[in-house]
Amino acid sequence: MDFEDIAKKSVAFDEGFFRALPKTDLHVHLDGSLRLATILDLAEKDKVDLGVDTPEGLEALIAPGKIHESLPEYLKGFEVTLKVLQTEESLYRAAYELAEDAASENVEYMEVRYSPILHTRGNLSLAAIVESVLAALRDAERAFGVRSGVIVCGIRNISPEVSLRLAELAAVFKNRGVVGFDLAGAEQNHPARDHLAAFTLILSNNVNVTIHAGEAYGPDSIHQALHYCGAHRVGHGTRLREDGDLLNYVNDHRIPLEICLSSNVQTRAVRSLSEHPLRFYFDLGLRVTLNTDNRLITNTTMTREYELAFRQFEFTPEDVLTLVLNGVKSAFIPREYKRDFLRRTKDSTKQLIVDYIQARSQAGAGKGA
Repeated sequence: MDFEDIAKKSVAFDEGFFRALPKTDLHVHLDGSLRLATILDLAEKDKVDLGVDTPEGLEALIAPGKIHESLPEYLKGFEVTLKVLQTEESLYRAAYELAEDAASENVEYMEVRYSPILHTRGNLSLAAIVESVLAALRDAERAFGVRSGVIVCGIRNISPEVSLRLAELAAVFKNRGVVGFDLAGAEQNHPARDHLAAFTLILSNNVNVTIHAGEAYGPDSIHQALHYCGAHRVGHGTRLREDGDLLNYVNDHRIPLEICLSSNVQTRAVRSLSEHPLRFYFDLGLRVTLNTDNRLITNTTMTREYELAFRQFEFTPEDVLTLVLNGVKSAFIPREYKRDFLRRTKDSTKQLIVDYIQARSQAGAGKGA
């Protein structure tokens, strides 16, 4: 059996298949992806008062996977996680465990984003904050084999001057583990163009750019991300479909969209999963990628995001392969590494699909006998 024989067929892939699938996660927030047990442990060690001291109480406080009324409501969960991420040790542990969790479901490459300015309550320097996360990810790569990079985030609703400081930080750590710069935070009433100085510096230093846009605000936010700030990728882009001309521009220029299905439902970027534009974008040929956004706050994994997409939008084996390869093509990694990574991922994904279908066929034949 060859992959081409089954590429367009309807196949009942299960959770185990999607766990084994080689994956990337290009949009995952460090401070939104801690383990509940780790938060409690760090709070005890650092004498941080969370207001709760049991897993059940903490889960009720953060409400993982809850559908909120808006993006700002969704972001309130970070107020809890940030309380325990104010030391080098806590940042190291959070990053290391995130990489371990990703590796456990065969995420081969991920880009971890966070804003160092949010971790300075204990008077840590910005450099120490970046170095602690980079050290954790390097150690995790040696331990688990998962390759990763860091994306430094400016924050829309904090001053542009702070974004400029963070841009300088990203430029300093370019080629030392930082692979890009982002603008995150509350989108509405906080336009990206206000942070032009940061992006001028970033682009002058040839640093990759991805910007949260089109999640809680319309296509103009995406327009600013691309044409004011020079974004190479768009975080979410859920409302891109409202501007057909801009959509065609994104498609023509192969600008990737970092799709986060579960998160988009929880922030009310879409009213339901069935209304998400992923399938529309995919059929038009846009370079869409699947991502977690926040493993804890969203209560998801890459396995779950692929399974959701597959079941909701009836993707074929060929479509699944395309989604996997889109993640590799969109990664902020050097072309030399990407070319080999793409070839290996394509071959291993095809073989996984063929082996899965053959195993199911043999199992079915055995039952028939």
